[in-house]
Amino acid sequence: MGMNVGQAEEEDGVISTINTTPLVDVMLVLLIIFLITIPVATHTVPVSLPKEVNQPRLTKPENVNLSVTRDGGVFWNQERLSNAALVERLKTVAVAQPQPEVQIRGDGAAPYEHVGRVVLACQRAGILKIGFITEPPPRG
Repeated sequence: MGMNVGQAEEEDGVISTINTTPLVDVMLVLLIIFLITIPVATHTVPVSLPKEVNQPRLTKPENVNLSVTRDGGVFWNQERLSNAALVERLKTVAVAQPQPEVQIRGDGAAPYEHVGRVVLACQRAGILKIGFITEPPPRG
């Protein structure tokens, strides 16, 4: 199969460059449109925005602090507990009025499975309030 391109003598010659004049025209029109609309978009209604007030929550003495280590160990304050002992101890705390909040400190390198087991133990015990304690981001 061949392709007949034609004779170079019959044509004036093929121009192999790209005509950029229409592209430049379109870009200049878009630039002018953006320059005109940007000052209009920056005019807004003056509103007094709230100031940042971020106070760390105070830990009440009746709150339960659980820590989860990388290897899956669960600590109630400083005492290491097994999963069954954790559920039993949480059941005794769950009946208190008002019910205390369980605050979980999970190690950042711990798999989610270990923290998930603690959340499941809280759910089985009937704990309604569970919180996660994290490090605040560095300032600056």
